[in-house]
Amino acid sequence: MIKNETKPIGAAYVRVSTNDQTELSPAAQLREIKNSANADGVLIPDEYIFIEEKGVSGRRADNRKEFQRMISIAKSHPSPFQYLYLWKFSRFARNQEESMFYKSVLRKKCGVSIKSVSEPIMEGMFGRLIESIIEWFDEYYSINLSGEVTRGMTEKALRNGYQAAPCLGYHAVGEGKPFVIEEKEYEAVVLIHQSFFNGMDLTSIAREANNQGYCTKRGNPFDRRSVERILKNRFYEGTVTWNNISFQGSHETRKEVTSVFQANQQRMKQEYRPRNRREVSSCRHWASGLLVCGYCGASLGYNSGGKTDHQSGYFQCWRYTKGLHKESCCISDKKAESLIIKSLQQVTAIAEKQNDYIKQPDSGRSLERQRLESALEKLRTKKTKIKSAYENGIDTLEEYRAGKERLMNAESELESRLKSIEAWERQEHTQSKDTCNNKIKGVCDILTNPSVSSEGKGKALRSVVKKIVYDKKSGEMKFIYYMHLQ
Repeated sequence: MIKNETKPIGAAYVRVSTNDQTELSPAAQLREIKNSANADGVLIPDEYIFIEEKGVSGRRADNRKEFQRMISIAKSHPSPFQYLYLWKFSRFARNQEESMFYKSVLRKKCGVSIKSVSEPIMEGMFGRLIESIIEWFDEYYSINLSGEVTRGMTEKALRNGYQAAPCLGYHAVGEGKPFVIEEKEYEAVVLIHQSFFNGMDLTSIAREANNQGYCTKRGNPFDRRSVERILKNRFYEGTVTWNNISFQGSHETRKEVTSVFQANQQRMKQEYRPRNRREVSSCRHWASGLLVCGYCGASLGYNSGGKTDHQSGYFQCWRYTKGLHKESCCISDKKAESLIIKSLQQVTAIAEKQNDYIKQPDSGRSLERQRLESALEKLRTKKTKIKSAYENGIDTLEEYRAGKERLMNAESELESRLKSIEAWERQEHTQSKDTCNNKIKGVCDILTNPSVSSEGKGKALRSVVKKIVYDKKSGEMKFIYYMHLQ
């Protein structure tokens, strides 16, 4: 009998994909592996037992922490173990390419032999051939299983079953039953929807939620993106969506959210926010983020000045302050405020204006337009083909006439639907001059009202102005609006 200290050292790798798959538990796999190793005279120390968490897929190696740790230890010089035991080769990987790569690393570079307890194969060329066949079958099984799971989940969604991960404020009860409200989490959902309805921006809502001790579903602090996702999530108004399949759910919703949900969606559509622009609550002045340099187009950063009365705040091009160009574009905050208000008051009387109307596109109509245009193109191709078939004697005159009439009717219907979408788009892009002017007058009233906060003034100005270009040489400002004014 061989003593323990003279036994070769081995390692064990254990993985269970899901609780639903018909395979041994981690403890059962490890027991069988140790029995096989003892029969071979191999010792497996506890430090070389690598067990993945349940539910980890074998499709990708970089998602398996214990697998990567096992490979890393095996690459030590010399490798601390000479044998690697598995319950099945599929536990090693279900991706044939990765399986061949890592097995090659272990065998050729680390000198580690790999053994499957439940799939014993002979040594040599034929053994490797059988192993490759097993690897191919494991990958096929994984891909086929993925397709079966997707089909099953699709059928479940079509039958109004709940299967996606519950969002903030809900928890799953299983078996496809409607999610149930989690009271403490739902308080955060109500806070977010009500705060946005009352005029707060996303950043300030995130700060308020964090100050009150609320967290996201994953336990992280809120930021503007997580707040935006909650505001846009239709689950809170009763609609369940999975993989583009939607249905009216039977889960509980509450009036505090549903009563303001549509109004919040409308506000998000109306309040266009250019990329990289900070929200008002994070700006030091209500014109910050709107003023840009007339020389280079960069933003004018705001400096509040010193504490003494004679040092007022000012705006300056950030590229100039970093020495990236030599032209100063400095303007005091008082002068900037005066010019902005004066320009807004005169805007309806200015003959020459630059208008830049920006509207968030309707993704549904945009996709419908693309689909109709594609269908029209295919119909025109078919018309060419049936004409060619008639000219070449393949189709009779009657067949050609019938086919042409059918295609022309379909083409007429598609063109009619396309024209209705185009008419809707033209109507959406037309705004009343009086409405726009009244909105600008309202903004002027807010900017000149000393009782309105800086945040309130910033929100008002951003509702009509995209940016303001300051020309230092002429001392003029060029406004670019979100709306047509003529």
